Amino acid sequence: MALPFLPGNSSNKQVRLLHLLGKDRFHKSQHFDYTNGVPMLVGSEKPGIGGEPLLGQKVKPKYSVYPKGQGVDLPSWVAFDKQVLCFEAYFQEAVPEARDETYRIRKCNIYFYLEDDTIQVVEPEYKNSGIPQGTFIHRHRIPLPPPNDDQFYNVFHFNINQQMVLYSRTFTLTNCDTFTRNFLTKLGVRLNDPATVPDDPYSNLREQIEKSMKPLRPYERCDTLKQFLDQDRKVLRFYCFWDDTESLFGDLRELIMHYFLADDTIEIREVISPDSGRDAVPKFLHRGKLPKHGPAQIKQPGEITDRTVLNVFASTSQGKRYILDSLKTGAVHEEFYKDCDLTVGGEINVWGRRVVITDCDDFTKDYYRLKYGIDDFTRVQYKAPAAPPPPRFVPPYNGFGSEEDSLSSCQGLLPKPPQKDFRKFMEKDRCGLESNVLNFRAKMVTADPVDRERLFIISFYLCDDSISVFERPQRNSGVIGGKFMERSRVKKPDQELFKSELSEYFTAQDLYVGATLCLNSKHFQLLDADEYTLNYMEQHAEEFPKANLGTILSKLRSVPEEKQSEIRRFLALADSNNTGFIPSEPFRGLLMGLDCGLSEHEVLVLGRRFTVREEPEADVGLMLAVAQDLLKKKHFEEIPDLARAFAYHDRQKTGRLSTKESRTICKAFQLPLPENLLKSLLSKFADGDEIDYHALLAGINWIERPAAPVLPEDTLKFDVNEKFDTGAMKNINYSAFLGDVFSFPSISGDPTTATAT
Repeated sequence: MALPFLPGNSSNKQVRLLHLLGKDRFHKSQHFDYTNGVPMLVGSEKPGIGGEPLLGQKVKPKYSVYPKGQGVDLPSWVAFDKQVLCFEAYFQEAVPEARDETYRIRKCNIYFYLEDDTIQVVEPEYKNSGIPQGTFIHRHRIPLPPPNDDQFYNVFHFNINQQMVLYSRTFTLTNCDTFTRNFLTKLGVRLNDPATVPDDPYSNLREQIEKSMKPLRPYERCDTLKQFLDQDRKVLRFYCFWDDTESLFGDLRELIMHYFLADDTIEIREVISPDSGRDAVPKFLHRGKLPKHGPAQIKQPGEITDRTVLNVFASTSQGKRYILDSLKTGAVHEEFYKDCDLTVGGEINVWGRRVVITDCDDFTKDYYRLKYGIDDFTRVQYKAPAAPPPPRFVPPYNGFGSEEDSLSSCQGLLPKPPQKDFRKFMEKDRCGLESNVLNFRAKMVTADPVDRERLFIISFYLCDDSISVFERPQRNSGVIGGKFMERSRVKKPDQELFKSELSEYFTAQDLYVGATLCLNSKHFQLLDADEYTLNYMEQHAEEFPKANLGTILSKLRSVPEEKQSEIRRFLALADSNNTGFIPSEPFRGLLMGLDCGLSEHEVLVLGRRFTVREEPEADVGLMLAVAQDLLKKKHFEEIPDLARAFAYHDRQKTGRLSTKESRTICKAFQLPLPENLLKSLLSKFADGDEIDYHALLAGINWIERPAAPVLPEDTLKFDVNEKFDTGAMKNINYSAFLGDVFSFPSISGDPTTATAT
C-alpha cells in the first residue's frame, strides 16, 4: 500500500523533496462528514492534497464555458452582465384518456444567461388553458443528458431548428431574437433556418368554437380605464361662493370645489373662517357626479340602469327568455357637469343652490389654456377687500438686556431668543485660508500726545459684523499693548438709547482707509489696510462703494475740462525725465486736492490700479537667524523627528517635496514660526514647486548649526505678522491713468504742450 507524500510518510527523502519542490499549497480536502447523524463519504469528487486530482479521478468542470469577449479581459459576470440569449421553442406533450385531444403542443421561451451559463424556461400564459403556466424550469445550470450528465449546457449547444433535451423533455428551438442571432453569428455559429411550430388540434378547435359563438346577451362595453390612467390624481380646483343672505341668519359662504378628471366627479368643501360660529363639517358636498338639473324627483329603484332588458316570454317548461333592448327605448338620460361647463365667472346649480365660480389655481388655468384655449381668468370680486391690520406699536427700549432680546419679548407671549443670520454666518465664516476678516491699522484721534502715538489694529468680522481692537506693543512707550476692545457689535454714535427702533451698528461699508470711527466713546482714524482686506473689497466692489473702480473713475470724469488740462500738465511737470511714471506722494496730493469728493481709500484704490509694484528682497540669512531665535525661545527640539517625517514622505528619496506637503508637515509638528516667516522660508528654498528640505532643516537647526544673535527689531519684523505694507505703492503709471480716466494719449515730447491737447 502506497503512503501519501506527506512529511514523515515517505521512506525516500529524495522522492519526497522532488514531490514538494515548487509547491505552495498543501491543504487537504474534507472527504467525510455527518449527514443526519450518519457518517458518510461526501468528497468523492473533491481533489487531493494541494488541489491536485487523485489517481484515476475525473473531476467535473466547476466553471462553464464562457464566450470570449472582445477588448479587455474582463470576468464573465462583468462582460456579459444583463445579456441574455432568447430562443422560441415548443415541446409535445401526450394527453392520455382525453376525447378531444391526444397530444398537446406547448410553446415556451428559453433564456440562456451568458454571465453564468444558467438556463430558464418560461411558458407564456394562455387564457382558460387549465394548465399551471409561467416559469416552467427555474434558472440554474442544466446538465447534459446521459451519459454526459457530468457536463452542462453552454452557449455552443444552442442553435435554431434543432432539438435539445432538458430533464427528459425534448424541446425544439424554432427561432431567436435579433440580439441572439447577432451574438451567435459573431461567435462563428452558423444558424439554421427558422422552423415552424406545428398546429395544436385542440387549440384550433377552441378558436373555432369561440369565433362561432354569438352571445345571447350582447354586452355594451364602456371603457373608462384610459381616462383613469391618463387623468388619475389630476384635480381642478375652483374658488366659489354661495350667497345665502336671503335666508334667515344667512350670510356669504366661501367654498372650494374640486373636479376630479379621472371620473368627472365633483367635491365641494366649505372654508370656515375662525370665530364664525359654524361647525367645521368635513364636506359641503360629497364626491360624486353633479347633475345639471337638480333637485329632481328621486328615481325609484330600477329606473336608472345600465341596460334595458326585455322579457320575451316566460314558460314553465322552457324557462324564461330575455333580450337586451338595443334601441334603449326606456333609457333615462341625465346630464352631469363636465369640465367644459366650469368657467371663472360662471354659475353652477348644486342641488338648488346657486354657486358662483370666482377664481381657480394655476394648474387649472394651464389645463384650460392647453385644452380649450381660454386665456381670460379674471377674478370675480364678490366682497370688499380686507381692512389692513392696525399698526402694532413697539414700546421703547427699557434698558434690560439687548435691544433685540427686548424686542422679541414684545412679539409673542412666549419670548424667543433673537434669530441670527445663520446663512450669512455660514457664507462668511473662516474657511481654510479665507479668513473673511477685514484688518485696518488705526490711530486714536485725541489731543493727548501719548495716545496719538499708539497704533491699533481694528478687525471687522464679516460673519457677524463684530469688531475687535488690538493694540500693537511698542517699546518704551509706557503703554501695555494687547487686547483693547473685546469682539462685539458696536453701535454707531449719537443714537437715542430709549427708543422703539433698533439701533444701527457699524457695517463693513463703514470701514475704509481714511474713515473715523467712534468705538465706545473713543475715536479712531483708519490709516491703512492689509493686502487681504484691500483685495477683498476690490473683488466685492458691488458691496463696497469706496473700492468700486467704476464709481471712482466716474467722479474723476466729472472734473471740468480746464482742471483736466491742469492735471495733465502737473503730471507732466512732475515727470522730469519723461518716463511716464511719477512717485506716489505727488499723485496722492494731486487727487486729494481735487474738488470731486475722493476719500483716502479711493485714492489708494486708484494708486493700486496704476502702480508698479516692487517686492523688497528679503535677506535669507536674517530670516534663518530669526527662525532659529524663535525656535530656541520656544524650546523646539523636534528637528530630528521633523527630518524623519520629511524622509518618510519622500518616496523617491530625491531630497525634495512639494510646497504643500512641506507646509503640511511643518503644521503637523506645530512649528512655532509666524505664518509669513514660514511662507517666506518655503519660497526661498523652493525650486519650482519642490522644496529642498535638507537645506531648510539645516538652516533652522539651532542646536547643531546656531546662527548669529539677532536684534529685537529684527525679530519683531517677522514675529508680528506684517500685513500692512506702506511701501508697496512706489511709482504711478500716470500715462495709463490719463488714458483710462480722460482718454488722453500717452505722454511723449515736450510737457509744456499738454494744454494744446
